[in-house]
Amino acid sequence: MDPTLKAQFDDTVKSHPIVLFMKGNALFPQCGFSARALQLLQPLGPVHTVDVLADPAVRQGIKDYSNWPTIPQVYIHGKFVGGSDILTELAERGELQDLVAAGGK
Repeated sequence: MDPTLKAQFDDTVKSHPIVLFMKGNALFPQCGFSARALQLLQPLGPVHTVDVLADPAVRQGIKDYSNWPTIPQVYIHGKFVGGSDILTELAERGELQDLVAAGGK
């Protein structure tokens, strides 16, 4: 992985409590999975979104960075959580809010 891109990802996920790498943006999600992830996260606090469609290097790079093959990807307090399916499961079990509230502890 390109060291500059890795540093960019490191900075992004550590600078914001909730980061969503998604197709599209918060105002106009470009896929249903990204929209669902955003819908689950927004009630929990500010969500920093990164549109992977805007830059092919970011779109592939985030997959390499997380070793996760699909978009969207969610980071909470600097840690990779997963995609919309995992977020949905965490929300259904009541664990997503706790994960955000824990502050990375």
